[in-house]
Amino acid sequence: MTPDVHGETITVPAAYGDTEMYVTRPAAADESPLPGVLFITDVIGLRPRTRAMADRIASWGHVVAVPHLFYRYGTADEWAPADDPLLPGALGAFFRAAMPRASTLTFDVARADLVSYLDALRSVPGVSSGPIGVTGYCMGGRLALNLAAARPAEVAAVGIFHTGKLVTEDPDSPHLHLLDIDAFVLAIHADKDRSLPRTAIARFEHALISSGVTHSATVYPGAEHGYTMSDIPAYHHEACEHHFTELEALFRRTLTT
Repeated sequence: MTPDVHGETITVPAAYGDTEMYVTRPAAADESPLPGVLFITDVIGLRPRTRAMADRIASWGHVVAVPHLFYRYGTADEWAPADDPLLPGALGAFFRAAMPRASTLTFDVARADLVSYLDALRSVPGVSSGPIGVTGYCMGGRLALNLAAARPAEVAAVGIFHTGKLVTEDPDSPHLHLLDIDAFVLAIHADKDRSLPRTAIARFEHALISSGVTHSATVYPGAEHGYTMSDIPAYHHEACEHHFTELEALFRRTLTT
């Protein structure tokens, strides 16, 4: 855990049952309410790495909540990879088992969960009534956009990082559902992300502009899909630190108590 923060795992209601939510905040905070941030994980889920990232964001002066997205399939520990993802073959084995189940988290099903998570964050003691920030990683970036469109009056800032499949031929493709977003969207793509080729990056940028979304979208050179996650082989330290710098600046500009 990052020094000077306090984290705990609580149980909160989701759309189709209860789930775990890791909540972390500055340990030395006074009684003044703090802005809330919802952290939406990649498919590997709620685990030590994502808790540590949430702790770091909390140290900036936020209450950060990380829900277990895949509660329909057991606890966060049961969902997590059985072996260290840095071991050869371990991550591939996990993805082969997890992806078919993760695909059941469709646009509408996910939206129902996401608004429940936002409401749960709002109910955490010490969270201000002001705007909310959302940060999402890999598939979590698509979910972050989904929530921003569902609750535009509440979500003021969205960060999406190494998020693939932002442009598909599916009617639920994220680039087709941006019109309702009032938040500032910060996107930092990975230039070696096979799930988001250059043509898709250009189409997503066009969709952001056409939808009137205030945004900053860049591509980090040399980074792969998953570059913020130090527990997988794709980790890129410089790209990860850049994402933290940009995200902190975004939340400083947009989230007020």
